[in-house]
Amino acid sequence: MSPRSASVNEELRRRSRERLLQATVELVAERGYEATTLGDIADRAGTARGLVSYYFPGKRQLLQSAVHRLMHLTLEAALEREPRSEDGRERLARAVDAVLGLARDQPLLMRTHMAGILQAEGFVQCPEQQRLAALLRDTVERYGSADVDTDYPLLRALLMGAVVAVLLPGAPMPAARLRAELFQRYGLDWELGFPPAAAPPPEGTAAAAG
Repeated sequence: MSPRSASVNEELRRRSRERLLQATVELVAERGYEATTLGDIADRAGTARGLVSYYFPGKRQLLQSAVHRLMHLTLEAALEREPRSEDGRERLARAVDAVLGLARDQPLLMRTHMAGILQAEGFVQCPEQQRLAALLRDTVERYGSADVDTDYPLLRALLMGAVVAVLLPGAPMPAARLRAELFQRYGLDWELGFPPAAAPPPEGTAAAAG
């Protein structure tokens, strides 16, 4: 039996990593961060437990990579959704809606992720984070930014702030109001992207998110 080629080995490693990342998203969303162990993740992924430590230095880093992968896949799907559009304003609107949609659909996971980012290590520089950053930078560039190096970090900060505001325990902001504020800042019409309602909320609406 001939040895596997380097490309085959690389593909097997990629698949193993993907399974671990997907298992992390599923288990943390189901059980919460503290109740999820690295052993649980390996078992759900169907991989050897030692592979978790091989790919990731710890659970916090694994979670960040897993959520960045989920965000990248969600954003990519939103941008490619039919009818596809190359219009920069439409693509930015879809990006905003994709991130706010994750806060709505995966509240426990996204709250845990945001809390982890605020730890001392901050952003984990992993391939998943880099792919997400590249897609957001491309979105900003297509929107027409003359200074992507400035405007991309600003968009990232605004989206992170919106996620925190939606998920803030005891005092959440309505996602529709945050969407309206972001759309106004970037000069986007409410009808762009995937609007949650036919019209934006009235000015001054600050009731708890529903």
